[in-house]
Amino acid sequence: MSEVTSYMGLRGPALASVIGTVAGLAFFLFGYDQGDLAGILTIPSFRQRFPQTDTIGNPESLHVATLQGLTVGIWNLGCFFSAILTILIGDKLGRKKTMLMGLTFLAIGEIIQASSYSWAQFLAGRAIAGWGNGFNTATVPAWQAECTKAHRRGTLLMVTAGTFIAAGLSFSYWMDFAFAWLDPSSAAWRVPIAIQLIFLLVAALMLLLMPESPRWLILTGREDEALRVLSALNDLPRDSHDVRQEFLQIKDAVIEMSKGSFESAFSMGDYRHVHRTLLAVTLQIFQQSTGINLVTQFLALMFIQLYGYSGWVGRILAAAVGTEFLMASVVPVVGIDRFWGRRSLMMFGASGMCISMVILSAMLWLNTTAGDIVSTVFIFAYCTFFAIGWQGMAWLYQVEIVPLRIRGPANAMSTAANWLVNYAIVQVAPVAFHNIGYRTYIIFAVLNFVIVPVVYFLYPETGFRSLEEVDVIFSNANSQPRPWLNVVALAANEPLWYGKGGDESFFYEESEWHKKHLRFSDEVKTSEGETTTLRNNDSNPGDWSPTKKASDPNSSYDDIMQQQPTQTADLDASGPWPIARAISSQDVAPSPTVPRLSASRDGRHSRGSGIGY
Repeated sequence: MSEVTSYMGLRGPALASVIGTVAGLAFFLFGYDQGDLAGILTIPSFRQRFPQTDTIGNPESLHVATLQGLTVGIWNLGCFFSAILTILIGDKLGRKKTMLMGLTFLAIGEIIQASSYSWAQFLAGRAIAGWGNGFNTATVPAWQAECTKAHRRGTLLMVTAGTFIAAGLSFSYWMDFAFAWLDPSSAAWRVPIAIQLIFLLVAALMLLLMPESPRWLILTGREDEALRVLSALNDLPRDSHDVRQEFLQIKDAVIEMSKGSFESAFSMGDYRHVHRTLLAVTLQIFQQSTGINLVTQFLALMFIQLYGYSGWVGRILAAAVGTEFLMASVVPVVGIDRFWGRRSLMMFGASGMCISMVILSAMLWLNTTAGDIVSTVFIFAYCTFFAIGWQGMAWLYQVEIVPLRIRGPANAMSTAANWLVNYAIVQVAPVAFHNIGYRTYIIFAVLNFVIVPVVYFLYPETGFRSLEEVDVIFSNANSQPRPWLNVVALAANEPLWYGKGGDESFFYEESEWHKKHLRFSDEVKTSEGETTTLRNNDSNPGDWSPTKKASDPNSSYDDIMQQQPTQTADLDASGPWPIARAISSQDVAPSPTVPRLSASRDGRHSRGSGIGY
């Protein structure tokens, strides 16, 4: 039995946690960059250096409001263009190289901003920093998801794209508040910008020592290296049963998607590519349509200009909101892979934000001291609902819903859509409040209201499912009427391959789905271009009999073959098994030696009949 590979001396859950930390640092920087100007825009020395952004000193100037929106929004525009570029180069460079490139541009942008003496220089720094962040946000979720077990993916990605972003946002507000006391020194705003470089350097150094995505390695033919990564992630020898199962799942998905391309994201096909791409893109648009960056990127400024608080009170209230935002972001981390799915949290969050926006609009219309206090409370409430339902959800769902072959381009497109809408909102926000006041909140109340039924009717639940499992559900939906609606019901009723706890109740090698790709997925390409099989001394990888899983998870495939006899069973056509029915008889040659899928009356499947659920 082969040795277990390690990275930085880490493997298994410890390695997954460090991967999550690296991904989290990248998103921490994302959150920090989104929040730092919210307080900096209120610091007198910054307003004097860049009067083009000073709406406090020029409250009636539409021109200044427009330039302030541009100063904040050009960062989002940089994110948009690099996310688009990721569509073209992301799958060629790989996840790690794309992220390292993003961190490099981010560092350059922050250095330019922190050393700026002109508004044009500051704008250039914001754009370059956004350019770097766009590469990261288009790549980090895919890299982490592809290195994570299905039953832990929701929790870990919610920590990364939820809690770490919230931590970065909160930390930036507190840095703005703390260093503002150095005013009139320019250090009051230069230091909060430059301090990001510390976290950036740590993230880059750790990333260099982390593994590449095993799914991307298989996608690019580096299968031997992928087996080593899977060995480390599972903390098992590369020839063990569990490593083999995961490798086969991924390779089967690659075989299915091998004819895919960037254009595939715009075609339907058996796996409903354009359907799934639109779900991912629309969800990212929804995240921004909630109005979150209307609040977070102008938070201290809103407290001062809209509600009449003094400078230091506005900044400390913003820091308090950031802290509460961070605390609320922990809620889905605790429960998303235990109690709730994705859909319920999204609908809960949108409903709460709709109510909050209605109340904020009413209180701003009243324009009273009591109304300002109520508005302050509901800004806290609004951020709580967003943190629970939407902060990390859009980033998690976009990597779960699209297939491997188009995951890079599709995630880049959905991320680009996020940044484009983000830019539009922060560009227009100062102008909107200048021209229509409280009615600005009404627009976002309506948008949040619309989100709820769209999610309910069109977005299938992806919780507790492997990335390859989702492929099968959409393949099955394609053969049924009204697939746009029916995929939601299929996802709700389809039994889980691995259970909610990832207890491996499903023996993948015995499934009809794997038998369709058997001869090819049992082969392993080495880095030298040679081809071997997952079994030792087997000259015919397409001729084998799958067996029951051995009780010892460290058992190699040959061990299992020696321990377990082959059993056969018939396919029960009346059983509730859309996965089995999704594979036509033309795709799978019948064989008396290969067990077929059978269902009991209650829909559960025994290990002895071929597949255990």
